[in-house]
Amino acid sequence: MRVLLLGANGFLGRFVADRLLADPAVHLTALGRGDDADVRFDLAGGSPGALTRFLGAVHPGVVINCAGATRGGARDLTRHNTVAVATVCEALRRSGCGARLVQLGCASEYGPSQQGSSTAEDAIPRPGGPYGVSKLAATELVLGSGLDAVVLRVFSPVGPGTPAGSPLGRLAEAMRRAMQSGDGELKLSGLGVQRDFVDVRDVARAVHAASLSAAQGVVNIGTGRAVRLRDAAAVLARVAGYAGALHELDGPSGRPSIGAPRSESVLEQLSATPAPYPDGCGSWQQADVRTARDRLGWRPRINLEESLADIWMEAACRI
Repeated sequence: MRVLLLGANGFLGRFVADRLLADPAVHLTALGRGDDADVRFDLAGGSPGALTRFLGAVHPGVVINCAGATRGGARDLTRHNTVAVATVCEALRRSGCGARLVQLGCASEYGPSQQGSSTAEDAIPRPGGPYGVSKLAATELVLGSGLDAVVLRVFSPVGPGTPAGSPLGRLAEAMRRAMQSGDGELKLSGLGVQRDFVDVRDVARAVHAASLSAAQGVVNIGTGRAVRLRDAAAVLARVAGYAGALHELDGPSGRPSIGAPRSESVLEQLSATPAPYPDGCGSWQQADVRTARDRLGWRPRINLEESLADIWMEAACRI
């Protein structure tokens, strides 16, 4: 099976590439902006015609799109997350190669959900920020393209390679610094939010399964269990061997700190906006994952403690 992977150098794309390369039936070609891509191409700026010619040369059976941006202004997010997907869809239509498209979406497309609920694929999307809007627009383009396509809405991916600027990445870095300096306490804020954390390697397995399946439409990829960030922090402290106290600072008065007065909190460092978590999804999000089980034969395998141990290993090795 010939597979064209877009965004192979990103957080998710690296693990998708590893998963596909482990399948002897897959002949993988990576397209991206980096020097290590098999073919250099900028989806956000390249023309559908140029991509069509490349598709005609490679003739893939599956195209997997892991490319995109998670940060930046609305214009950049639209260019990288929406316009780029429009280019892919148009090129696939023009090429007539009949390739199946696996598009990676995200849970930010749904926006805030009711406390205690599980979000299913038929929920009405109400994204809470420009990132979610740009990804939702991309999903609508894919679903309306007439292509053989599936969109995997990934909830909160974690594990090895977790970006240092993400909430859990910054939490691990704060803990590393506290241990290095001998601080006996960490002062944290905004840890009441609950998210459905899914390991990036399980996401890669889901992408592989989706590429082999006949599933179409939207499929949620998560664990089906929301975890408080404060509970994740406690697990991270345990796997790190941090014996200090974790003090949560909530409330509008004063400026919360991490291990030292006047320093920004883990979550305040993420954004200047008052949102408690940078994905625009409010205080709660949990996936309904029955569709992934029934249509992809996929279930998550890696527990959060293992994911956090890998995050800590990378933070501990950082100089």
